[in-house]
Amino acid sequence: MEKIKHTHKEDVIAILTGTFLVSQGIFFLQAAQLLTGGTTGLALLISQMSGISFGILYFVCNLPFYALAWQRFGKRFAVTSLISGCLVSVMTDHLNMMISVDHINDIYCAIAGGLLMGLGMLILFRHRSSLGGFNVLCLLIQEKFGISVGKVQMVIDFCILSASFFFITPWLLAISVLGAVVLNIVLAMNHKPNRYIVTYGS
Repeated sequence: MEKIKHTHKEDVIAILTGTFLVSQGIFFLQAAQLLTGGTTGLALLISQMSGISFGILYFVCNLPFYALAWQRFGKRFAVTSLISGCLVSVMTDHLNMMISVDHINDIYCAIAGGLLMGLGMLILFRHRSSLGGFNVLCLLIQEKFGISVGKVQMVIDFCILSASFFFITPWLLAISVLGAVVLNIVLAMNHKPNRYIVTYGS
């Protein structure tokens, strides 16, 4: 059966939708001072410790992976990933102008943040884009070895969150792990090799 490609209009809408969902998820994590894995977690941690804008840190952390995306998956994938990463950086830094949270439960933030980020990333993956960062590495491993994105991402997230033990309280770390698990379950269940085949090259 011939594979039907998404139209450019569908890709644009998907990138806007996916990045919006991811930004909302990060906002929930920030509201409870939680972390997650990947370059998002690194940017959140450094931002909490230094006060530097999350968006700037997120963009800088992802830069090397955009180069990898260009080399391995082609120009189109790299460019759309760069656009997606920039949108998340800008949206996340400006959501506080749209939303004000006086009190919110930590566990709710972890679950909602993980779900929203996972769904947003899933939409981007299915429209031949990503957020850069370790997403690119995960997609490469899935393509090479057939290991699902969610499983690879979970291992990477576990390593990063384990390293965060020295910087946040055990409670916040435990809840952050919960959010990361939720995120990766969404990816592992819905982005399996050979179930939804996407060609990431140009």
